Amino acid sequence: MLAERGTRAFWPFWSLVLAVLGILMLGLHDLVPVEAVWAGAVVVLVAGLALLVRGVRMFRLPREAEVLARLDATMAGRPIQALMDAQAIGAGDSASRAVWAAHQARMRARAEDARAVRPDLRVSSRDPYGMRYMAALVFLVALLFGSLFRVGSVADMAPGMGSAEAAIGPSWEGWVAPPGYTGRPTLYLNDFDGGEIAAPEGSQITLRLYGPAGALRVVEDVSGASVHDTEADNEDSGAASEPAQDFALARAGSLAIEGPGGRRWDMAMIPDMAPEIEATGPAEASAVGAFTMPFEARDDYGVTAGRARITLDPDRVDRRYGLALAPEPRDAIEVPLPLPVARGREDFEDVLIEDFSQHPWANLPVKLELRAEDAGGNVARSPVHEIDLAARRFFDPMAAAVIEMRRDLLWNRDNARRVAQVLRAVSYKPEEGMFDRESDYLRLRFILRRIETGVRYGMSDDMRDEIAEALWDLALLLEEGTLADALERMRQAQERMREAMKNGASEAEIARLMDELREATRDYLEQLQREFAEQNQQRDGTDQPDQGQSDENTMTMTQDDLQRMMDRIQELMEQGRMAEAQQALEELQQLMENMRMTEGQGGQGGQSPGQQAMEGLAETLRDQQGLSDQAFRDLQEQFNPGANSGRSRDNEGRSGGMGRGQDHEGQGEGQSGQPGQQGEGQSPGQQGGPQDLGQSLAERQNQLRRQLDQQRGALPGAGTPGGDAAREALDRAGRAMDGAEEALREGDLAEAIDRQAEAMDNLRDGMRELGEQMAEEQRNNPGQQGQAADAAPGRNRADPLGRNQRGMTGVEDNMLQGEDVYRRARDLLDELRRRSGERTRPEAERDYLERLLDRF
Repeated sequence: MLAERGTRAFWPFWSLVLAVLGILMLGLHDLVPVEAVWAGAVVVLVAGLALLVRGVRMFRLPREAEVLARLDATMAGRPIQALMDAQAIGAGDSASRAVWAAHQARMRARAEDARAVRPDLRVSSRDPYGMRYMAALVFLVALLFGSLFRVGSVADMAPGMGSAEAAIGPSWEGWVAPPGYTGRPTLYLNDFDGGEIAAPEGSQITLRLYGPAGALRVVEDVSGASVHDTEADNEDSGAASEPAQDFALARAGSLAIEGPGGRRWDMAMIPDMAPEIEATGPAEASAVGAFTMPFEARDDYGVTAGRARITLDPDRVDRRYGLALAPEPRDAIEVPLPLPVARGREDFEDVLIEDFSQHPWANLPVKLELRAEDAGGNVARSPVHEIDLAARRFFDPMAAAVIEMRRDLLWNRDNARRVAQVLRAVSYKPEEGMFDRESDYLRLRFILRRIETGVRYGMSDDMRDEIAEALWDLALLLEEGTLADALERMRQAQERMREAMKNGASEAEIARLMDELREATRDYLEQLQREFAEQNQQRDGTDQPDQGQSDENTMTMTQDDLQRMMDRIQELMEQGRMAEAQQALEELQQLMENMRMTEGQGGQGGQSPGQQAMEGLAETLRDQQGLSDQAFRDLQEQFNPGANSGRSRDNEGRSGGMGRGQDHEGQGEGQSGQPGQQGEGQSPGQQGGPQDLGQSLAERQNQLRRQLDQQRGALPGAGTPGGDAAREALDRAGRAMDGAEEALREGDLAEAIDRQAEAMDNLRDGMRELGEQMAEEQRNNPGQQGQAADAAPGRNRADPLGRNQRGMTGVEDNMLQGEDVYRRARDLLDELRRRSGERTRPEAERDYLERLLDRF
């Protein structure tokens, strides 16, 4: 009770004391005029006295009766008050006295269990604005960053302080603060008795002199200024005695504070070395024509910026044909150098990647100079490298001619007449095979008319650039065909994704950009597949030899592999792991850029046993997924009857034995040998009780189990590591199916769905192991694939994604039908999260939903 009453009475007083003490320790009084300090002191003293008087008047020592009443209130029945009471009536009755005595005994026993009451020190009702917390915060900050010595300096501002000064004497403080980019700590000069102090170049030296004017003076020669030189002490004594002095460390020298308590230091300057930068490899063009040059840079405190400067080297240019004229003046090319983000910049290696394919100097001799800059403003330059500006090269003869004429036009617009003549000459007879499409020839004729118009009436800069852009687009069409548009869309989607990584995009933006990237990649792959099919048809019609049959260096990927890579990129971005996401995106881009048109090796000459096994396992996986989907909906019907009635099932396998995108009206002994299932729109309640439904699902699960046993028995690759690993995974899948069947027979749908999910995971593991084993066999036996191709030329060729062009259906053909399954998967996860957060749902259903979210 003393603590409570003291806190409630004096909290304003000690809050004021803490706030004032914190302000003085931080030295804030040194920043305002002395008159303001005096006025503040008066206000603080008056307020402090008033608060102290208020606290004394409010404070009362607790009396014994108050203490007993407070303690008695914490116990049931108020036993202390009962012990102090006397019997009012029935004192003459022995029975009444016995009852009173028993009551007193019970109260006495209860009073013996009394415990000290915890004080209630809360004063929030009296301090609604939290002023006590603000005062405490100021005091804690002062303890961390202030000094108790600064409190005494307030006495120097008071009038008539001569006696105090005589007793205390003048004092000083000093700091040496290195530049922030060095990462070095600030030095407190009062902690150094003298000797040598080493500090980086550019360190800020701060000195504060306290006491009578002229009692202390600063003598230094480290700032490079003359106002403090010892030779000018007489005329500059006022400047040397200024109470506040700040200057930068510009050279090594001495620093001294002369006067009572003064000290002297030898200041050693740590120079800020200039950075170093150099190229570590030759300039090359990447698979898509981007300029690449590796370089290395280093600096004692880290490189802050870098640029590459590229200028034309006219002395090495072959001045013939369109380059015989003097070039039109152009500014030098300057591009920023890439710098590390997640690692230090003191010593690093990186690669400059820029696309100069459309620049007039593309593939011409140039001079390149690398520059690096540090935080101190030091600039380093590498030796000048005489190189060719690596850029994209065109291999189609007509496309190469168009690009050369474009270069000549950009070199000097006076070449326009010659450009028009050359283009007319090379396109004289378009029917002889120079153009694959008539539209390309018509586009060239239109460009020719534009060039000739410019020759006749003059060509402006805008007109020249417009024609150059049209020539570039025409060359791309001639070189790549319609594949160029799809490839450009994919590159733009990748670039937008890269920008999103840099700018910290939200999850919604990441999902939208990933959808764009998936769509652009899908369009590019479809166009790639169509052009590959056209090449196969042309080869079959001309009896040309098949050149892609036994290339052991060709790698075949499935579209699922690419989808998994993009899903991984999105997952990393949503987790905030941008560096890993950037690396994965670069790997995807490199894969797409280096992808070659190649003939599928696995699909030639009919299906191998491994391919047949993969098809069967894929079918089993789809059947198991459909069965699991139906079990999940039946579980929903148990907890929320009628929830699925009248609602479309979106081809999610309601019939249980089918995959997505197939007919769900019922099934005979079709794909997996299962009997027909319930019709569309029926609910479990319309087919019978839950036990009947569980038995039906269990029978279908048993059929899938037997089907898996047959597939495992016919699985190829026995005795090989991949084949054995695939069999083990299928064994685990079979045991999980047995568990699911048992749970279905017992009516435990939640347990059955867990076991079915385990079975699907093991099925995927088995398919992956089998696929790796098949790929290993393809690499080790390329000759056998060539023989198979010879036996059936032109049939079942596959594109670089392993998809058959015609003939037999591949394993992956039906895996991505209908809507985007990955978008659908995200929708399902969002729905699971929403339902798991609804507290009105049964606890068993919410537990199951949480297990699903933990698994997926």
